[in-house]
Amino acid sequence: MTTTTAATADDFSKPFQGYAPANTVLRDVTPEAVGLDPAPIEEAVAQVRGHEEAPAGGHPMYAGAVALMGRDGAVVARDASGWALRYQNATTELPRDQWVPMRDDTIFDLASVSKLFTSIAAVQLIEEGKVDLEAPVAAYLPEFGVNGKDTVTVRQLLTHTSGFTSWLPLYSRYPDKASRIKAVMDAPLAKPPGSTYLYSDLNLITLGVLVERLTGKGLDEVVRERITAPLGMTDTGYNPADRTRTAATEHQSTPPRGMVWGEVHDENAWSLGGVAGHAGVFSTADDLAVLCQALLNGGTYRGERILSRKSVSLLITNFNEDFPGDSHGLGFELDQRWYMDALSGPRTAGHTGYTGTSMVIDFASHSFAVLLTNRVHPSRNWGSNNAARREWARGLALAMGVRPSQGDTTWWSGARDASTSTLTAPVTVPATGGRLAFDVFLDTEETDLLHLETSGDGGKTWQALPFDVRDRGDVTHSDGAVSGSGDRHWMQARAALPAGEQLVRWRYTTDGAYLGRGVFVDDVFAQGAGGVLLDGERSSGLFSAEGWAAVSRQAVA
Repeated sequence: MTTTTAATADDFSKPFQGYAPANTVLRDVTPEAVGLDPAPIEEAVAQVRGHEEAPAGGHPMYAGAVALMGRDGAVVARDASGWALRYQNATTELPRDQWVPMRDDTIFDLASVSKLFTSIAAVQLIEEGKVDLEAPVAAYLPEFGVNGKDTVTVRQLLTHTSGFTSWLPLYSRYPDKASRIKAVMDAPLAKPPGSTYLYSDLNLITLGVLVERLTGKGLDEVVRERITAPLGMTDTGYNPADRTRTAATEHQSTPPRGMVWGEVHDENAWSLGGVAGHAGVFSTADDLAVLCQALLNGGTYRGERILSRKSVSLLITNFNEDFPGDSHGLGFELDQRWYMDALSGPRTAGHTGYTGTSMVIDFASHSFAVLLTNRVHPSRNWGSNNAARREWARGLALAMGVRPSQGDTTWWSGARDASTSTLTAPVTVPATGGRLAFDVFLDTEETDLLHLETSGDGGKTWQALPFDVRDRGDVTHSDGAVSGSGDRHWMQARAALPAGEQLVRWRYTTDGAYLGRGVFVDDVFAQGAGGVLLDGERSSGLFSAEGWAAVSRQAVA
């Protein structure tokens, strides 16, 4: 059994506490300075770097990466590794002396993370009373209201519930920008409005046109004047002037663009002049950190307000309750474990980009994780970087620590894919039976289950032990297995113990992908008619554990 030390930070044991102070400004500090355990962060750095090495017979996940973490206004980790430019084409490396290293200030094509900038611009117009969230889009773009789209609302565009098809080959099917925009306005729906969640670039292309129509300015001007300039995001915008600072993306043969470097990767955005509602924004990790902190501050940074607190709340309000698993605010995805991992929760917002970028903002803990990679360099067919996205978010989450519910230690399952952790204790229960009580903290994927079991034959066979879980007054009955996420607080569990000499076991099993914080068990106590049968706070030596760790409440030095 391994004993580890956890931070005193208690972010995952508290409900949402509101926004950070409006005057919070980012500064670089050590993880320890804000109560974080540096070990999970160091492991995440190593994991991100490790993906730059090719496995036997394969390709690296990406050529390079820039990664940044922040919590409570502190940048606690930043790392630049690998190469911004490494390949000559889809199969051949450049001569070694022509490789361009990643730097902290390398500028990345954000791909679909650009959608957040368009969404913020649209919400600014809502805040100003120029757009009604529930109004038909056709009220502002009359040409849009054809082919069944007359009832599609602004909200449905922002939450991907309009019914629009996912994508159209605008760049190849139409000859110029005007005809490409007209094709979007004319396009029919794939599903009835509001009937389904269907992620679509066309939703944000339309919103970009709406923003331009109502402001009388190009989307690039709007984003610069209303978002990036006020926040001091000097390296963020469309069509970067200096390609040597950018990370290269894909070598494209169709269309015949060659190595795409310093131009938007997305073909449709490229065909629209590099400025579109769904793609086209370039930025750095530091600039995105400023945007994250501005939202955590409630819409302001260094005295410049881009949104009201009410508007920021709209960004992270789930409007898609009818579509479980596809939680979505206005533009922002919510609670997506597939890339937010252990940071995911009802008030965790973010987005990913096809080029290998991601941004996760956890409002509950005032923290954020930015990972920028050029995973399509030199080919989009080399695979996904979702594993790295999860590892980076998980590193920050694990660094925050969970305080024991009682005493100085708690039992933690660890957070590992495709594994089983067990915690076992012997107990002798009188003929009249007994009661088992324990506290449990759950942050798991739905399919990763904590089982409570008993064995009367020394562990040869096990039977499920039903138990009740009390969560702030609400009681849920379990047949012996539970999972859960998003609550971030301790809950109380109670079970009836059968008579006899037996083993009681907590067994946590994970599948091959997607994790949370794992499971914590504390304050184990069993009692029968004759008195105390097991007191975990006083007799922890009775426990045997495999894959679990006793986590101390001791502060990180």
